Amino acid sequence: MGKLIEKIFLIEILKGLALTLKKLLFAKPVTIECYDKVVPQPYLGFRGRHALVRNELTQSPICIACHRCERVCPSKCIYIKTIEVEENGKKRKKLAQYAIDASKCVYCAYCVEVCPVNALVLTEFYQYVGESREDLYFDQEKLLKNWDEFIAKTDRPYFNPFWRPKGIPDEFFPVVKRKFKGV
Repeated sequence: MGKLIEKIFLIEILKGLALTLKKLLFAKPVTIECYDKVVPQPYLGFRGRHALVRNELTQSPICIACHRCERVCPSKCIYIKTIEVEENGKKRKKLAQYAIDASKCVYCAYCVEVCPVNALVLTEFYQYVGESREDLYFDQEKLLKNWDEFIAKTDRPYFNPFWRPKGIPDEFFPVVKRKFKGV
């Protein structure tokens, strides 16, 4: 009886191996090579890699360090440090550090919508990976570099649709957002 059971199981194992080899060697593959001919392009307003908008004249970020993006972020992935500086006898906040942990981000774009000066962008870059968590931690320099790369590849004046969401009357936007025409 034991030899019969062994023989049955051996036959079943051989049938399974034969089926596997047949599918492996002779069957047409189910999947295809990714981006065989045409690389898909994201739609305008796609929420991709983060960038901090650079002022073309001063080469510094246009962020005014109001902390609104940090407060509105549901995943708490934005970190801002400010310093107080005195200019013309007035004290004001100045951006010291700005960082985003993209591994925590849910790409909701609340930070982009709430920014009164349009300093933050979710670019249209969708292919970015990291081998470690540090690769997905964007400090101020990386965010500015992301902006430079994005603007270099953009062949049109850039205006993010999240900077002025539809259906909201102009009087509800800050003056800067009302007059902003794009970068």
